[in-house]
Amino acid sequence: MSLLLEPNTTKIKEEKLYREMGLSDEEFSKIEELLGRVPNYTETGLFSVMWSEHCSYKTSKPILKKFPTKGDRVLQGPGEGAGIVDINDGQAVVFKIESHNHPSAIEPYQGAATGVGGIIRDVFSMGARPIALLNSLRFGKLDNPRVKYLFEEVVAGIAGYGNCIGIPTVGGEIQFDDCYKGNPLVNAMCVGLINHEDIQKGQAKGIGNTVMYVGASTGRDGIHGATFASDELTDVSDEDRPAVQVGDPFMEKLLMEACLELIKSDALVGIQDMGAAGLTSSASEMASKAGTGIELNLDEVPQRELNMTPYEMMLSESQERMLVVIKKGREQEVVDLFKNYDLEAKSVGVVTDNQRFRLFHKGEVVADVPVDALAEDAPVYYMPSKEPAYFKEMQELEIAIPQVSNYNEMLLKLLTQPTIASKEWVYNQYDYMIRTNTVVAPGSDAAVLRIRGTNKALAMTTDCNSRYLYLDPETGGKIAVAEAARNIVCSGGEPLAITDGINFGNPEKPEIFWQLEKATDGMSEACERLQTPVIGGNVSLYNETNGKAIYPTPIVGMVGLVHDVEHITTQSFKDVGDLIYVIGETKPEFGGSELQQIVDGDYSGKAPTIDLQVEAKRQKQLLEAIQANAVASAHDLSEGGFAVALAECLMGTSSLGAYVQVTGEEVSALFSETQSRFVVSVSPNKKEAFEQKVKEAICIGHVTNNGLITIINENGNPLVEMNVSEMNKAWKGAIPCLLKSEA
Repeated sequence: MSLLLEPNTTKIKEEKLYREMGLSDEEFSKIEELLGRVPNYTETGLFSVMWSEHCSYKTSKPILKKFPTKGDRVLQGPGEGAGIVDINDGQAVVFKIESHNHPSAIEPYQGAATGVGGIIRDVFSMGARPIALLNSLRFGKLDNPRVKYLFEEVVAGIAGYGNCIGIPTVGGEIQFDDCYKGNPLVNAMCVGLINHEDIQKGQAKGIGNTVMYVGASTGRDGIHGATFASDELTDVSDEDRPAVQVGDPFMEKLLMEACLELIKSDALVGIQDMGAAGLTSSASEMASKAGTGIELNLDEVPQRELNMTPYEMMLSESQERMLVVIKKGREQEVVDLFKNYDLEAKSVGVVTDNQRFRLFHKGEVVADVPVDALAEDAPVYYMPSKEPAYFKEMQELEIAIPQVSNYNEMLLKLLTQPTIASKEWVYNQYDYMIRTNTVVAPGSDAAVLRIRGTNKALAMTTDCNSRYLYLDPETGGKIAVAEAARNIVCSGGEPLAITDGINFGNPEKPEIFWQLEKATDGMSEACERLQTPVIGGNVSLYNETNGKAIYPTPIVGMVGLVHDVEHITTQSFKDVGDLIYVIGETKPEFGGSELQQIVDGDYSGKAPTIDLQVEAKRQKQLLEAIQANAVASAHDLSEGGFAVALAECLMGTSSLGAYVQVTGEEVSALFSETQSRFVVSVSPNKKEAFEQKVKEAICIGHVTNNGLITIINENGNPLVEMNVSEMNKAWKGAIPCLLKSEA
C-alpha cells in the first residue's frame, strides 16, 4: 500500500481520530507542518506516543532543567537509560528510578512486576550488572478492600519478578494516605555495578550498521501504554487493561545475561531497552542521539500474534526486548550468542545517513518522518502556575500543639500507624539476601551492599514525605532530599547523587503546576547544598482519580559510598551502657505529622522548617564521627518524632532498653517532627572522640538491659514507660492485622 493512501489516512484529520491517541488539535497541526502533509495512521501513532508526557516530558522539561546534574563523580547524567557515578578504583554505580503507577492501578500484579522489569533493563542497557532493587510505594488507607487488594498484589508483583530474576530487593518505603486511594504510586529503583570501560550508550552510530532486535517476540500487550500513563484515571480506566504489559522474569534473566555478555564484544555499537513506546522510542531515540537515521523492515520483527499491523508492532510495549546496533558483518556473532541463551536475535533494520525514520511492511513504506521530529521536536509547554488558595491559608495558621493525655497510649498508637509500623510483612516476601552481598537488610535507615573484592560498600534508600509537600512543596522538596541523605549518612555512607521519581497530578491545572515548580525548586536547592546531583529519573504526571490529585510526591532515590565496610552503621542500639545522644534541637512542629493525623484526622498548618546549611553541617559531622569508629548506632528522626525513633532503635534487640530524659514542652519533645535531627548511641570509651566531632550532640541517657523504654521529663517524672516487647509486638503486627480485618 502507498504511504499516502493508507486506510483511515483521510479520516484521521476529518474525524479527529488523533484525539483518541492523545494528541491535541494544535499538536496534530504541528505534525502536518513538520511533514508537509497529513500523517497516516501509523505515523500518527508514532507521534502520539513520542509526544506523550510520559516520553517527551513536554510540560516538565522546563522544570527539570533547574536540577544540578554535574559533579566530580558524575560519569553519565540524565539522557541515557540510567545515570552513572564514579566510586573509585575504575568502578561506578549505575542507578535509576521509574514509576508504573497507572498500570498498577488497573492490573496491580503485572503493573508492579513490569515496572521492576523495565528498570532492570534500563540499568543493564548501560552495561552494568544489576545488584539491588528498591521501591517507593503509596496507597490509600488499609481500611478499604480495594486498597488492600492493590497493596497485596503490588507487593506480590515486585516480589515475583525480583525473586525470579535473582536480584535482591533490599529496601524502600511505603506511605498510606487517602489521596492515593484510587491512584497508587509504584516507583521501582534499580542499582547496578560497572567498570568504567564497559559503559554503553543507546546510540545508533555508523552508517550501514545493522539494527538488531533481541529478546522476546512482540505481542499486542501494552499498546499505547505511554499515552495511558499520560492521562488521568477515571471510573472507566479498567477498559484500558490491554495497555498493561505482561512480564516474564525468566526471559528477562536470560536477556540480561546475554546482553551483559554482548557488551564485552566490540561488535556492539549501541544498546537500548524497548520501554515506554517500545520499538518506536528505542529506535528513534537511538538515531536522534547519534545524528543518524534508521530504516526498519517490520516483516522481520518477531511476532507472537497473527496479522499484526505496523501500528501495533511499533506501539506495543511487550516486555523483555532490547534494540541493539551491531557493526555490519558481525550479525551472526550476535545471533549465535543469543541462541546460547535460547533467545532470538533478528536483523530488522539499518542505520542511515538521512536522519529519517522509515518503516517498511510487506514491501511498502508505511512511515517516513524526520527522526528528530519524534525524539527532539516534541512541543514544550510552559504551563501557567498559580499558588493554591489552601497554601496561603495553611501558612497563616498559628502553630498548634496537639493535645495528648496519655503518652504511653499515643506512642503505641503511632507505632501501629501503617506508615510507621514494621514493613516486615512486605520485605519478608522479597529475597533480599540472594547473591549474599546484602550487609544491611530492609528495616534500617538504608540498605547496604558490599562490593565483592573491595573494602567498599554501597548504601541506598528511597524517601519522600508527601504530606510536607502538600503543605509546602518547596520546603517538602528540600526535606525529601535531606532525609534521603540522612539515611545514607546514618548507614555510614557518603551521599553521592539522586535519581528522582516525580509523581504529581494534572500539570494543566495551574495549582498543580505550581506545586511541581516549587517542589523541584526545593529539591534543586537541597541537591546543590548537599552535593548530590540529579543523574536521571522519571516524571509521572496526571496522577488523579476522577479529578482529585494525589499529594505532590517527588520520590528521592539516593545511593551513597561506604568507603570502608568497617563504617557500616545501623539504627539498632548495640550494648548495655552505651550513651544515647540527640543531635539537633526540637521545635513545636506538627504540620503534616503522624501525630496531627491521629489527633485531627487531617494535615494542616506549616510543614517543618529546614535550614540546609545546618543540615549539611550535622550530616558532615556525624559521618566523620562514624568514619572515626566513634558511633555504635545512628538513626534519623522522621515520622512520629523522637519517641518513635527511640523505640525503633530498640526493635529487634533481645533484652535492651533505654532510659532517657527530655526537656521542654513535652508533646513536642516526644512527637514533633523537627528536621535535621538524629538519635545516636556511643560506647562510653568513645564519648570524648564522638563529642569532639559532633558539636551539637547532647547526651540524654543510656542503653539499659531491662527491656523497658523509659522517658522522663526535666523534673524526673516519667512520661513514657513501656515494655519493649509489647511495643515490638504492636509495631510488627499492625499491617498483618489490618490486612486480615474486615473493612
